[in-house]
Amino acid sequence: MNYQKIFVAGHRGMVGSALIRKLQSSPNPPAEILTRTRDQLDLCDQAAVDDFFATEKPDCVLFAAAKVGGIHANATYPAEFGYENTAMAMNSIHSAYRHQTKRFLFLGSTCIYPRNAPQPIPEDSLLTSPLEQTNEAYALAKIMGLKLCQYYRQQYGVMFHSAMPTNLYGPGDNYHSENSHVIPGLIRRFHDAKLSGAESVTVWGSGNPRREFLHVDDLATGVLHLIQLSDPPDWVNVGTGTDLRIADLAQKIATVVGFQGKILQDTSKPDGTPVKRTNTDLINSTGWTPKIDLDQGLQSTYADFVANQETIRC
Repeated sequence: MNYQKIFVAGHRGMVGSALIRKLQSSPNPPAEILTRTRDQLDLCDQAAVDDFFATEKPDCVLFAAAKVGGIHANATYPAEFGYENTAMAMNSIHSAYRHQTKRFLFLGSTCIYPRNAPQPIPEDSLLTSPLEQTNEAYALAKIMGLKLCQYYRQQYGVMFHSAMPTNLYGPGDNYHSENSHVIPGLIRRFHDAKLSGAESVTVWGSGNPRREFLHVDDLATGVLHLIQLSDPPDWVNVGTGTDLRIADLAQKIATVVGFQGKILQDTSKPDGTPVKRTNTDLINSTGWTPKIDLDQGLQSTYADFVANQETIRC
């Protein structure tokens, strides 16, 4: 690790906490890892953000701060998802530039790509056709962060770049049964159903959409790999390059949890994008590949959920 002071924005989230674990366990960790809670630093407050960068002067920023949620949350609160994610990105990227941050890695999401992007999704499909409506606000905010990093790099020569992870899961996730992403949401529902003796669990949508999933510890390894590259891509997909049907994912999770009832599909609920799988050729060409397969990752994630129910976000 060639950085002395790394600021991990969003350190309490699933991604941020994974980044800190990897930084602390790296062979040559940074001298200081900076963190701030929202009470300590509101990233939507431009003056506060600029004062932080002026005072602390991190030489590297790993920007994992975000307001996140699943289909239901994105569709219900588009104003909050759009405003907060855009403001946090704009304030942090600009202040990092003003105060000579050497490296800024912005974390987005593969939901930035068009609803009908070619599969697997290549990086150059960005902005080629309309977005998925159910998470448009979040996607637009992440696109602006990605593009601003690209613009500052082009105009000023700073090493600001982005990583676009696919659907993530792992320790530290949000397990709310309605406002979470698909894996933690299903873990919560199947676990509660097992404990209550319920005969069935209902899963949103038809079960036919196909999704790709990456363990958050693999993402953290990928991020640390990217910040060591001398000439990384402006943005790059980080994923496994493989996908499966949501119905098959639900069955895997039910098996891991030990739920033996029926799995029902609520076809009145939206499916979202029909297929979403990333083309990972670009990051693979830099020497990185994921190591944690889905079956192994689901087992360890459920074990972490059971062990930490007193503190997990629900």
